[in-house]
Amino acid sequence: MHILILGAAAGGGFPQWNCACSTCAAFWRGEPGVTARTQSSIAVSADGEAWVVFNASPDLRAQIIARPRLHPRPERDLRDSPIASVVLTNGDLDHIAGLLSLREKHPLGLYMTGEIANVLDANPVFAALDPDFVVRERIALDAPFEPVPGVSVRLIAVPGKVPLYMEGRGAQGEAVETQLVGEQTVGAEITGHGKRVMYIPGCAAVPDTLKARIEGADLLMFDGTLWTDDEMQREGVGRKTGARMGHMSVSGEGGTMATFAQMTLGRRVLVHLNNTNPLLLPNSPQRAEAAEAGWDIAFDGMEISV
Repeated sequence: MHILILGAAAGGGFPQWNCACSTCAAFWRGEPGVTARTQSSIAVSADGEAWVVFNASPDLRAQIIARPRLHPRPERDLRDSPIASVVLTNGDLDHIAGLLSLREKHPLGLYMTGEIANVLDANPVFAALDPDFVVRERIALDAPFEPVPGVSVRLIAVPGKVPLYMEGRGAQGEAVETQLVGEQTVGAEITGHGKRVMYIPGCAAVPDTLKARIEGADLLMFDGTLWTDDEMQREGVGRKTGARMGHMSVSGEGGTMATFAQMTLGRRVLVHLNNTNPLLLPNSPQRAEAAEAGWDIAFDGMEISV
């Protein structure tokens, strides 16, 4: 399988347009090796011809322009794209807003759970995706489907929460459940050519059932949003902890590195990095610690073959 990292950052991208936290400031100063990253998305193909995009970020058009493998092929048709389908792992803005860039009456399969589909159905702006061309498929958890030839996908429930813009729909003062397990936040188990890839860009915890599902994967692309739970608070750019946002920390007891340390896995890649995360700085001690633990840090344009 061929995998392209289209965007490696969390919502807002890196640097965030209005942020001067220590990591963003390093970019604005032009420090060597500190590179911009667009918002979270990957593309997968079995043959290098037909591609499925996982999560349509607001930066999708720019991501397509930056990746020649996703360019139209004029020898085939005046209206053409190697992108044959899109799979959504939640209803967050940084994963669905890019759908509006795919509204130009082009045949496309759109795969998601029923709960994620309800989010799109409830917002009339997504009616811009002409149903005569964009077919919305509601996929049951753990049911296999083939979004492009040679690539099989199963959506698996992972602990998470509803999108931020939906939090206010409950009773006033109602606590937000950050480790819901159901159809609102999912990971993708992707198989093809005898290989198994796990793509989990958002995850609040790893229960034993999820660990067992991930065990032995040839590639794990996992939520790397924050290095520490209080990272945004310490940077002075937010009040919420990572746990409150529905994300594990990479470091610390119970963090991602510790959780997967003893597991049998192939390559390990951290995706969906928040703009405050020191892993974005190539010479940071945190980057060195992650590398020592066997983790790669995703970047836009990263190509992986399994």
